This record gives sequence, C-alpha cells and structure tokens, in this order.
Amino acid sequence: MVIIGEKINGSVGVVARAIAGRDEAVIRRLALRQTELGADYLDVAAGTSPEKERETLEWLIKIIQDTVDTPLCIDSPDPQVLADILPLANKPGILNSVSDENGKCELIFPLAAETEWKIIALTCDNKGISVAAGTRLGIAAAIIEKAAAFGITHERLFIDPLITAVCTNENSLSDFTGALIMIKKRYPAVHVIGGLSNCSFGMPCRTLLNQHFLSLAMAAGLDSVIMDPVSVNIRSALYAADALLGKDRNCRNFLSAYRKGLFKQWSVS
Repeated sequence: MVIIGEKINGSVGVVARAIAGRDEAVIRRLALRQTELGADYLDVAAGTSPEKERETLEWLIKIIQDTVDTPLCIDSPDPQVLADILPLANKPGILNSVSDENGKCELIFPLAAETEWKIIALTCDNKGISVAAGTRLGIAAAIIEKAAAFGITHERLFIDPLITAVCTNENSLSDFTGALIMIKKRYPAVHVIGGLSNCSFGMPCRTLLNQHFLSLAMAAGLDSVIMDPVSVNIRSALYAADALLGKDRNCRNFLSAYRKGLFKQWSVS
C-alpha cells in the first residue's frame, strides 16, 4: 500500500493557523511525525486563496524538505501552479492532480514526460463528476491514453475514482469500489488511489467510518491512499486488512506493529 500523508493541508485548522502565523515548528512536526509513521509521500496543500497559493506552497515545501527526505505529493487544483512549483522539489514525487477537463492533462503531462514524477488523475471531465462506474472508467481510459502519448507509463499513474461523502451519497463505497474494480481489471499496472477522509465528511465518528471504508476498499483492490498516518486506528485497520487479505507474508508487519504497541487499545485476546 502506497501511503500519502494528508496532514499538511491548509484547509485543516492547525495548519491554516501555522500558515497564517508562519509557524515553522508545526509544519516540521507534522512532516517528521508522518514520515516516522510510514508515509511514503507527504501531501502538501496550501488551502489558501488562489493569489496566495504559490507563495504558501513555496514556504511549506522549503520547511518540509529542510526537515525530512520524504518525497512530496504537491497538491493544487491549478495545473499552472503545479507547473511553477515543480522545480522546487528536491526529488521526484507525485503531482496532485490532473483531470480530463480544461486542458489540464495537456499542460502537466509534457512537464512530467521526461521525469520520474508520478501523477494523480481524477475521474472527472468538463461534464463534472459522475457516480457511474462505467463513466469513471471511460474518463480514466481517456486520461491514460493521453499520458501514454507522452510516454508516461501506467505505473506512474494514480487514478482517483473520487470518494464521495457518505452523508450525501449512501452508495459512496459501492460507487468507488465499482469503478476501482473496473479500472484495475482493464489496467492492472495503474494504481488506484482515494482520499480516505472524504468518505466521512460531515459525519460523527469519522475515524470509525474511515477505518471500515479503507478495509473494504483494500479488499476491492485499492493499492494507494491519501490518509492520516498519525491515526492509530487508521494504521491498525491497514495492518489488519493487509494480514487478512494475504498481503502480509506470515503476518510479519501485523506482528511487528503489535510488538511495538500499536494495538494496545484492544484486548490481547
């Protein structure tokens, strides 16, 4: 499972306050803690007004890279911002994100073509977001074909079929996993990713919903996730699902986590 740590996002209160007050210590702590707990990439999102986004990302990236060596997942809805920020990264990471709308692929793919950067691609187009699995597959196919034209291989693509909030769509899980299964069947080398916390937005007991969504999505083939690696409950769900799905040889990772005390909130029986 490829884990992208979600904590450094300006839409989160503590990070928004750190950005406003230029509190480097908060950002350093989040970067270090997520890295220590197994994040393969660190998502970095400004979450500010468009006119402040580029400056904020520059500030965040400098602090993170001064603190840890973990590659970045640079997050912006504006493809031009992604293009401008790309040279600031010390090493290739993930660009988050493109979609099949308004020429986003045509701007980002040429920039990434001759590099080792990976790309998250959302299954939406100029018609918006569809819950139909077949439509999401069609958009994914269009994006994958455009990427191939620039020599971007399937392995470098993370297709995001878009997790919706269960409070507004009770079929959030089945809509997501339906598209996931179809995409992986046609393009087995492509990664499928999701922003886990989206499923519980607006609901109580969010961690509980996130845990079970993660386990069920992993059973359907999810192989990468944007999540909170600091959450003991979320990490526990990931280790347990890997063990039960036969992806943890001899349950080594599960047992290692147990010995380190990750599961101490549960009975040893």
